[in-house]
Amino acid sequence: MHISIICIGKLKEKYWVQAVAEYSKRLSVYCSLDIIELKEAKLPDKAGAAEESAVKETEGREILKRLKDNMYVITLEVKGKMLSSEKLADKVQQLGLSGNSNVVFIIGGSLGLSEEVSRRADFKLSFSEMTFPHQMMRVILLEQVYRSFKMIRGETYHK
Repeated sequence: MHISIICIGKLKEKYWVQAVAEYSKRLSVYCSLDIIELKEAKLPDKAGAAEESAVKETEGREILKRLKDNMYVITLEVKGKMLSSEKLADKVQQLGLSGNSNVVFIIGGSLGLSEEVSRRADFKLSFSEMTFPHQMMRVILLEQVYRSFKMIRGETYHK
């Protein structure tokens, strides 16, 4: 299976970079992984709704350029469907079994995703009703994908 993560913004803090590197290494046993970091659009100080919408649209166009027709797109959205770790593992396994072996997860920028990106999603996933920093969300997502593969293979992983 090929997993891609498209995300807005680069990781700057060393601890996030190290965490991503660790889970990327762990995942290399189970799948091929690409992490595609896209440039965060500039938001002017004291921006209004129109400027915020323009930023989301700009970032959204860059995300959509990276998507191919054969990709199964999972967007991370507060209003998406919440799954337990076990249900996420089931989802990943079912995607593989049904021939959807090219899965892309999309993490938006600090303002979220554009409507166009959200509409392109095959599945909208929510980790919580809370908002998390998008840098942290990348690490949480990688950990959960790793946990999914461990469960699919029947391997032990701490709870």
